[in-house]
This record gives sequence, structure tokens and C-alpha cells, in this order.
Amino acid sequence: MDLHSRGSLMEATWKRYRQASKRAKTRILNELCEATGYHRKYAIGKIGRFEECGKPKEPTRRRKKSSYGPEVMRVVEKIWEEAGYPWSVRLKAIIGLWRPWIRKRYGLTGGQEAQLLRISPRTIDRALAGKKRGLRRRLYGRTKPGTLLRHRIPIKCEHWNVQTPGFLELDTVSHSGENAGGTFVYSLNLTDIGSTWVETRAVLGKGEEGILEAFRQMSAVLPFTVQAIDSDNGGEFINHHLFRHCENEKIGFTRSRPYKKDDNAHIEQKNWTHVRKLIGWDRYDTSAAVQAMNDLYANEMRLYMNLFQPSVKLIRTERRGSRKTRRYDAPQTPLDRLARMPGADQKKVEALLELRARLNPFELAAIIRRKLDRIWKLRSVRGTPKNEMACVESEIARTLSRNLGSQIGRPKTPSTGVSLG
Repeated sequence: MDLHSRGSLMEATWKRYRQASKRAKTRILNELCEATGYHRKYAIGKIGRFEECGKPKEPTRRRKKSSYGPEVMRVVEKIWEEAGYPWSVRLKAIIGLWRPWIRKRYGLTGGQEAQLLRISPRTIDRALAGKKRGLRRRLYGRTKPGTLLRHRIPIKCEHWNVQTPGFLELDTVSHSGENAGGTFVYSLNLTDIGSTWVETRAVLGKGEEGILEAFRQMSAVLPFTVQAIDSDNGGEFINHHLFRHCENEKIGFTRSRPYKKDDNAHIEQKNWTHVRKLIGWDRYDTSAAVQAMNDLYANEMRLYMNLFQPSVKLIRTERRGSRKTRRYDAPQTPLDRLARMPGADQKKVEALLELRARLNPFELAAIIRRKLDRIWKLRSVRGTPKNEMACVESEIARTLSRNLGSQIGRPKTPSTGVSLG
């Protein structure tokens, strides 16, 4: 029976059902369910939505009373801002991790603290939906593929499946603003696939030796040994300097397919959360900017992101027909993952665990904001290529004007007006 026929049968049945006795109602309901395939409770509900005029009643939506007070929701919003606008599942884990410092900072009562710990990620999403719409921005990359040593560096495009730390993805983030000309700052970013640990350094330009030196600095402070790296096809990575370094240190070296950002999905995500989201899209092209960025990257930022910011890892993807459902593990900080993984440097991990117990994430966030204010003041105000071309055209016009002006007073032919000089 199609939808129209079911509606016609319902309109013919509801009056008779209303006027029937209890035993007759049972018989009418059995006939209706057998004809339409409805469940008994669903059929009773549809009959109940019809008024005397034969039209269905407008469903009355009962607004559920909020289980959380406005003060608790304001605290959730403040923590979300302080933590760098994380996903609700990660924010739920952050609330549990930051609980001692939240209690000191906001002075919550016992009941409010219990509500804060009980709040679900879905409730957080509903409460922050309006704020999130105002913060959406997109990230556009500028990396172009290189050509050196491609035939000697294998391509890796399958998913990483590692249980030990040391397998890294690398990428650079451009800080050129609207003008990609000249030399400007890049942020070299690396992330460990197993633990999600992230390190970042700023370099002026994409010189091969500068990128290699930054990679050496980051490798020295990692709480594990580098086993293999995977990069895109940019010339800052596909060069003899980095290739020889990996050969000497017994480090595996693979690359992604050209123009396939999904091959480096892990580092592309970190480019947004650890660099672009903080530094923005302005142009930086001075040594002072490099020093200010590295002062942030190598100190407070690495501690804040790796010790106090939980992240989730994709476990599997389930496909049902045309729909894909992604299943993630419980949110954990990179440090907590390292503490449970074989192959990590246990001395460094224990030292970092002791350091986390002494640090305050709110104080770290305040220092990061102050350093970001200093970095933003160092941005360069330089015209776009289009504006530069307009300046060049204006200079040419002024030069021509001066040349023409110098010819004033020379004799001209009466007919054409062209100088005879």
C-alpha cells in the first residue's frame, strides 16, 4: 500500500475508531495494522493526531529543560576559547584533564563542577554552534611539487598502521600573505603518526640547508627516535641534503603522490591546528619574525599542544551502503599516548610527565597569547603582485611623462605635432 492509500485509509478509519467501544477499537486497530503494516503504537499515535475536522494535529514540541546552568555553559565556552577551539570530544577530555586548574580559576561550586564533568560532547556542540559559525575559515596551501631525486625516493600512499613512535609526516606552511614574491617565512611542521606528537620551527625561505637544520633541531628534542619520514614533493624536502642525512642516520624516506594532499592527511590537519589557526595568513619576511615564532614554537606551544591538548585517532572506517562512519579512539594527549607506547624514550617521557604536573595550562595559554601579539606586530605590509604591477606601470607612465616633458619647446610639424628633434 502506497503512502496516499495509507492516508486515505487513515482518514476513513479515525472517526469510526473514536466512536467505537473498547473491543471494537481493538478489532479496528488490528485491521488497520494488517492493511498498512504500521506498528500498533504508531497507528494509535497517528489516529490521535486527527482532529474533528479530519486534519492531523500540529505536533507539539516539548522543549526540554536545560540540565546545565548558564554559569556552567559560560565556563565551557571560556575553556573552549582558552584551549584553542577544540572539537567537542576533545574538549570533554580537556575538561577532565584540566579539572584542578579549572577549579582554581573559576571557583565553581560542587554542583557546578559535577555538571561540568557530566556534560556530553553533543550538548557542547549545541551550546557552541553559534560561536563556531563565526570562526570557520579555510586553509589553502601553496606547496608546488619538486623534481629532484624522485626516482630514488619511493611513493607512499597507503594508510599508516604503526604501533611505535618515530614515523613522521613533514610539511611547510607559507607565511607569504597575499604576495608570494621574494623571501618570506615558512613554518616547518612534523607530526608523529603513532602518538600525534607535533614539533614546529620557523625558517626564512625554503633553503635546503635551513630546512635540514630545523629538522635536526626538532629531531633532537623529540622524546623518541626518528624511524622514517614522509613528505610531499616540494624541493625543500626532495633534495640531496635531506636525502643524505636520512641515509646516514638510517631513516626511511618516502614521499606522497603529486597534488594528492590526502596522502599527508595527518600533517595537513596539524598545519591548521598548530600553525595557520594561530599565526594566520599575514606575510612575515624578517629575521625578527623568525626568532619570535621559534621562541613560541620551541617553548610554550610544544608544551601546551603535546602535554595539555588531547587528540583523537581514527581506528577504522565502517561503510554501510553509501555512508561511511568513522570510529575514533578515546581522546588522549600525545604525551599520554607516548607513555603507553613501546619505543619511546622513557627518561624524557617521565621528565615531561613531572613537568606537566607543575605547569598550569591557563598560564601557558596567556603566555602564548602575549607572544602571538608580539608576532602579529612583526607582520610585513607589502602590496600584492597586482598592486606591485600597478606601481610599475605608474612608474613607467611617470618616466614617459618626464621624457615627453623634456621635449616641450622643440619645433613640431604643423600637421602631425611630432617632435623633429
